[in-house]
Amino acid sequence: MPLKGRLGLETARVPHADRHGLMWLERGRLAVKNGNLVFTTAGFDDLEAGAYDIPYQQVSTILLGPGGVVSHDALRILARRDTGLLAVGSKGVRLYATSMPFGPDRAARARKHAQLWADDETRVDVARDMYRRRLGGELPAHQRDLNSLRGIEGQRMKKVYRNLADQHSIEWNGRRYDRNNPESNDAPNKALNHAVTAVYAAARIAVAVSGTVPELGFIHESSGHAFALDIADLFRSSTTIPIAFRAAKKVQRHPGRDIEPTTRKLAGSTLRDEDVIPDMIDTIDDLIDRET
Repeated sequence: MPLKGRLGLETARVPHADRHGLMWLERGRLAVKNGNLVFTTAGFDDLEAGAYDIPYQQVSTILLGPGGVVSHDALRILARRDTGLLAVGSKGVRLYATSMPFGPDRAARARKHAQLWADDETRVDVARDMYRRRLGGELPAHQRDLNSLRGIEGQRMKKVYRNLADQHSIEWNGRRYDRNNPESNDAPNKALNHAVTAVYAAARIAVAVSGTVPELGFIHESSGHAFALDIADLFRSSTTIPIAFRAAKKVQRHPGRDIEPTTRKLAGSTLRDEDVIPDMIDTIDDLIDRET
């Protein structure tokens, strides 16, 4: 039964800082029944066939995979409660469509973001701040060329991958991704594909609820969600890679285990337990609400 009464829980909006991370659904129908959001499935992975109530006010994002169908009423109720819905491809490595939460009903944050982005000096200042956070240290004051910073990052990230692989005791032969055949890679790279999707989904939510402008990235440029890519990359070393390598280690210990659901479960628990989306929102606040 839906929650009703003087508490107003049926219309409450739980802040994303107080929600869990994401939920993955596929091979079923997401619809509204008696005021509740219900997912009806014939079963997938270790989820048995049946109808399940979805705590949509307690999650930030629902990833809807192949075979998933969503009703108009479900989209409406998710939008009203500021819960994101992302339609993803097979194995969760492509993003096809989104229904994101509405941002704040004010434009001040978007204007500040646009001002920082439009000015050459402040745009580089924010990009340098992002690289400093990603690389874990100060950058030379004279280093203000983004291409040079990208080169520095590339070399340091190779060391990060290697160090984390050694920490998790997994074999690492470098990052590889074949867009046309994402499942052709080894277990660590497959896990990275799934972890990247999860963390990117979290970043899309953080950007949406922060009231910033998704298209205006300070490092990424061509994507319509360049700023979300910027934010997701800030969590690559601390969140994305550890999720993937922990999943690869589990599969290494249990050869019959599927890397996809293993990574998804670890991603969901990590986003929840480590408050990743709230941290992303705080990071956006620090980047945008700066003195100029």
